[in-house]
Amino acid sequence: MVTSIEPTVGTERKVVTALPGPKSQEIHARRKGAVSAGVTVGFPVYIDRAQGAIIVDVDGNHILDMGSGIAVTTIGHAVPELIQAVSEQVAQFTHTCFMVTPYESYVQVCEELNALTPGTHEKRTALFNSGAEAVENAVKIARHATGREAIVVFEHAYHGRTNLTMALTSKNMPYKDGFGPFAPEVYRVPMSYPFQDGRSGAEAAAHAIKQIESQVGAKNVAAVLIEPIQGEGGFVVPAEGFLPALSKWTSEQGIVFIADEIQSGFGRTGKWFAVDHEGVVPDMVTTAKGLAGGMPLAGVTGRAELMNAVHEGGLGGTYGGNPVTAVAALASINFMRDRNLLARAAELETIIGSNLRSLAQDVTIIGEVRGRGAMMAMELVEPGTKNPNAAAAKAIVKYCNDHGVIALACGTYGNVIRLLPPLVITDAQLADGLAVLGEAVRAAN
Repeated sequence: MVTSIEPTVGTERKVVTALPGPKSQEIHARRKGAVSAGVTVGFPVYIDRAQGAIIVDVDGNHILDMGSGIAVTTIGHAVPELIQAVSEQVAQFTHTCFMVTPYESYVQVCEELNALTPGTHEKRTALFNSGAEAVENAVKIARHATGREAIVVFEHAYHGRTNLTMALTSKNMPYKDGFGPFAPEVYRVPMSYPFQDGRSGAEAAAHAIKQIESQVGAKNVAAVLIEPIQGEGGFVVPAEGFLPALSKWTSEQGIVFIADEIQSGFGRTGKWFAVDHEGVVPDMVTTAKGLAGGMPLAGVTGRAELMNAVHEGGLGGTYGGNPVTAVAALASINFMRDRNLLARAAELETIIGSNLRSLAQDVTIIGEVRGRGAMMAMELVEPGTKNPNAAAAKAIVKYCNDHGVIALACGTYGNVIRLLPPLVITDAQLADGLAVLGEAVRAAN
């Protein structure tokens, strides 16, 4: 049971205008004259303040956040400890560039990541700004360390929006369409997707490995890059045994196994990292999103011999590991420990999973409920089939938004509803959000 954090904005959902309200509509009209049309907005309510699991828009609507800024504000909004750490750091200094004149907080974050990521081997970390940057640098390091070029990724994967990470990403629209040519030497193989393929983890791994060996050649592969639970691709949880089998094979072949934990990491699944559920120890782990409680920070943590293989000056960036973001990460990690939020994520899995599975018995459009911790989803289908039902997902998101609940869709075919509530959400808030979601599903059925 978690209680709210100093609820100065209140703890309850409260809709006082049609959503979006008049002030949000006014700002949105200005947005169209100032912001690129390529930057979309799913729910055009403009936010004034937020706390815990409640965000308040400029019209005074209190909206329940079931998305956490896409798994970023895992510890909730406006955590006092984080506010204090950031405020004190801003008053001291905001930037020097770690590569010019360094500071201790960068080192401390690296020490924390080295300790928290799986495995007892010696590790090193480098810090960056975004998840895409972390993935790009992990690929750079793997290629440099192995002297190989090929990178293997998976169907339904999402790894970012830069040129290389678009190549690594599976879904064309909206991420890749018209933006090519993309970086070469990227190869895609089937993901373990139990709802769709019906394979065991061992069978799915053998199928993927056979394709790599026949179409790429193990000796040419620098790295296998995988999200332990896919995010944008539909919260796909691979069958048990899939990740361990891939990890074992890459180790035997001298291939770097990279776990992209940008969305699934930092307590989101009930453990520090999603690979921990099967005892998998990656060679490298990429982190971002929930790492710094809403501040832009990312990391690559890996075996010391890999991370140190890069020549001096080969890694870095002007803002990477900025001091304000670094202290935010330290405050976020400490808050998760102090509040035992990993255990809370496991509680949320039980509550949300039970609710969604009960709902699935009453409707015909839920094909599967899946996920771990506070990273839960339901795949929507045409009744009696496994065919994707994107229209239902769109209708459900709209219903939730209209009633003051943030809900997110995802999936290669846009037919998955994902829930990413902040881990500090109260039982009462969660029950309220799930009730609205249930109404939305029944209305779309």
